[in-house]
Amino acid sequence: MSKTFDDIVKQLVDMGGVVEELKASEVYVRVPRDRLRNFARFLYESGAYFKTCVGVDERQLNNMFAVYYIFGLDELGKDVVLRALAPEDDAWVDSITSEVPAADWCELEFRDLVGIEPRNRLVRRLVLPEDWPDGVYPLRKEFKYDMRPPVGAFREELAEETGIPVGPYHPALHEPEYFELYVEGEKIVDVAYRGFHVHRGIEKLAESPRFTYKQVPFLAERICGICGFVHSTCYLMALEKAAGIEVPERAEFIRSIVLEVERLHSHLLWLGVAAHLLGYDAGFMHAWRIRERVMVLAEYLTGSRKTYGINIIGGVRKDIDLDKIDKTMRTMASLKEEFSKLTEVMLSVPQVKSRASGTGILSKSEARALSVVGPVARASGLYRDIRKDYPYLAYKRVSFKVPLYTEGDNLARLLVRVDEVYESIEIIKQLIDALPGGSISVEEYEIPVGRKAVAAIEAPRGEDVHFIITGVGRPYRWRVRAPTYQNIPALRAMLRGTPLADAPLTIASIDPCFSCTDRVVVYDMRSGRRSSIRITRGG
Repeated sequence: MSKTFDDIVKQLVDMGGVVEELKASEVYVRVPRDRLRNFARFLYESGAYFKTCVGVDERQLNNMFAVYYIFGLDELGKDVVLRALAPEDDAWVDSITSEVPAADWCELEFRDLVGIEPRNRLVRRLVLPEDWPDGVYPLRKEFKYDMRPPVGAFREELAEETGIPVGPYHPALHEPEYFELYVEGEKIVDVAYRGFHVHRGIEKLAESPRFTYKQVPFLAERICGICGFVHSTCYLMALEKAAGIEVPERAEFIRSIVLEVERLHSHLLWLGVAAHLLGYDAGFMHAWRIRERVMVLAEYLTGSRKTYGINIIGGVRKDIDLDKIDKTMRTMASLKEEFSKLTEVMLSVPQVKSRASGTGILSKSEARALSVVGPVARASGLYRDIRKDYPYLAYKRVSFKVPLYTEGDNLARLLVRVDEVYESIEIIKQLIDALPGGSISVEEYEIPVGRKAVAAIEAPRGEDVHFIITGVGRPYRWRVRAPTYQNIPALRAMLRGTPLADAPLTIASIDPCFSCTDRVVVYDMRSGRRSSIRITRGG
């Protein structure tokens, strides 16, 4: 990137933008809603990556709706947030998807949930079901967190007979996803996706009277059953950044250590699942046997195998003493030895390499256009890692390599995760060696109203982004963008033109946050025959 941060801000102003707030790591620029596309094109051409967009009901603040488009200048470690306003009686903004395809989902989401129309693009329901009543928007302030739309609105629009899918979409399962693969013979020619079958309304809950700032970390940790600590930490980083709360250095180290422990157990879980999908069940069992050591360590450090509950505003509630330090170092040593043996054998199995190599390819240009994150990005040649690009917590105090491959296939995504396990082991050892003394939390703090902040953390699956606008006693608006949300759209590019047999591994290669069993519906374009296959997913 040849331009400096000041150059980019100046150009945005010259184009007609107004700088509303300039911070050390981010800038908020108000832009005309009918020219959003021009500003987005400039940022994209300047090398920025699209992170997410956020629709906000700001009528209680300024009688307007607002949309925030968040771009990351990774090479500069800065964020640019474009803010466009729309009046209630004419709530629309210009879509940027023609310039930034990665904005597709989040535009459809704020259309569904806030009622702001993205113009000059094709629209459809994304989060809400097709029979959701018109004019009812869950993230508008008048919509109460426990409100249910009128039953009559559904009954009027539904046909007399309605098919209800049963099985993978059972109410007891979490996060079911739905794929339709269109094939000619055994070749996939197109992919359709439908998710959001179980929308838990976590963002809405956080702004409800049931929650306070102090309680939201426990809610955030339940966003994901694998990387919950990532979400609670990211929420707190956004809140602490907005409020100007200085977290003690020892607490930053402890958070970083636990984040890397979480990365280890997540990658080991995925490697086991990948081995199973490749027909190497011995690898699956050994990966999960080794992972158990990490789970035991997590419980020893925090008191729980998962949903650790140690994050609080301004720090952590549990310290790491000498016994925990000794246990951590011994675990890292044995983990590295056992993992080396596993990967040496696993990567020498002919079926593993032959089935993973050259399948599910995502080119670097496609990865760039879709702003994919994490191992998916790094396997396609994009050097993106928030720990390096936007050093946070204690990561600025450690040295590590960012694994990078250019093949963009399933094998490359596997190898990225293998390399990251080794790097995480070394990061934890460095953090333990350099663990400073001092307090682990802030005793007193204040959270001003109306402050905004963006925070990002490198989760095991990739960049996790949280955006917050502070309110009275709780967030006015809290937006969460998980890594899987950013990576799922790339599956269409990975799957088209590939054999049907490669679909399960390719879908699993992004480490999607799915339910334990998902169903893929397959249409044969020549015969019209419909069949289904099952995808087994651990976790």
